Amino acid sequence: MSTAPRTPPAPKREWSLRSKAARGVLYQVIAIALIVLVAWFLAHNTLQNMRVRGIQSGFDFLGQPAGFDIGERLIPYESSDPYWKAFLVGVANTLRVAIVGIVLTTVLGTLLGVGRFSSNAIVRGLCYAYVEVFRNIPILLQLLVWYLVLTELLPDAGSPVSIGHVHLSKGGLSFPAPEWVPGHAWMLLGAVAGGVAAWFWCQAAQRKFEATGKPPRKFWPSLALVVIGAIAGWAAGGMPSEWRIPEVGDVAVTGGGEVTPEFIAVLLGLVLYTASFVAEVVRAGIASVPRGQSEASGALGLSTGQQMRLVILPQALRVIIPPMTNQYLNLTKNSSLAVAIGYPDVVSISNTAINQTGRAVECIAIIMLVYLTTSLTTSGLMNWYNTRSAIKER
Repeated sequence: MSTAPRTPPAPKREWSLRSKAARGVLYQVIAIALIVLVAWFLAHNTLQNMRVRGIQSGFDFLGQPAGFDIGERLIPYESSDPYWKAFLVGVANTLRVAIVGIVLTTVLGTLLGVGRFSSNAIVRGLCYAYVEVFRNIPILLQLLVWYLVLTELLPDAGSPVSIGHVHLSKGGLSFPAPEWVPGHAWMLLGAVAGGVAAWFWCQAAQRKFEATGKPPRKFWPSLALVVIGAIAGWAAGGMPSEWRIPEVGDVAVTGGGEVTPEFIAVLLGLVLYTASFVAEVVRAGIASVPRGQSEASGALGLSTGQQMRLVILPQALRVIIPPMTNQYLNLTKNSSLAVAIGYPDVVSISNTAINQTGRAVECIAIIMLVYLTTSLTTSGLMNWYNTRSAIKER
């Protein structure tokens, strides 16, 4: 009779200074304690010096009325509202630029990077010229140029450039927008539910692919689920269909949705500048894929577009994601330069609060906390996506 092999007992941890693992934990604890001690000393010393000089400190000012208006905001705000709400408006404006900018930068940078490998010499030359021009001009200068173009060269708000109900002038861009009612919240909930269903669909499709080897359809079914969910939520919310249509007046365009020239200038400057770096990241990722991959896919009858979409880019993605994360972080942090053209982001709001309250340390700490949080969140999401895209060893 044969006996099953016994599993060897797990090795016991030796918690002594002779153990390398124990020494590693001890060194980390000491390092963290030293960092906390230094931070406490600096904070205590700063507060004591401010107290000696009669400088007020603390975050109690956040509950006081701000006393200033904000020209562009995503949430309701009045000058009588407290400072914390003014900072919240600034944070929302910063996130608005960062999120929209990241999406547009990804699309434009990817197209430019792929265009560098085009068989058309004109397309390759234009992509190359774009990258060399925009990445070698300082971002602050580009922001100022776009702001001057929008505020000096465009017509007055009373006589805008119009395409249908879309109007562009020195006052910004006006466009039709839906009249917000509770039914739209139901539509958003339906879209979120559709997104969850699309995620489960993709998981099931991936399991089927691993079992059968047949490539499943993911994009169009997922998009259909999101659209169906949004339509169902819209129907459940009473099918709201009212729109706010902008109208051209003698002095300005009234009604509808609008974005200010400051927002357009910041968005254009950040997207066009960062896309030039993203294009180089994509180009380097594609160039890292061995030429044999494209030759083999071509031998199977795939077109050039199918080779790029199905073979080259999925492999290049593992090289593209880490440096792409750096570009997303750079775009988010460069949005702080929007204060130079008067866009009311969190830096602009902090500057106004410092001038009125004198709480420089506190306002700077808020700015640091906002950008630290957004950067760590972006980095965490991209690291998660990078882990999912990594090659799994079997």
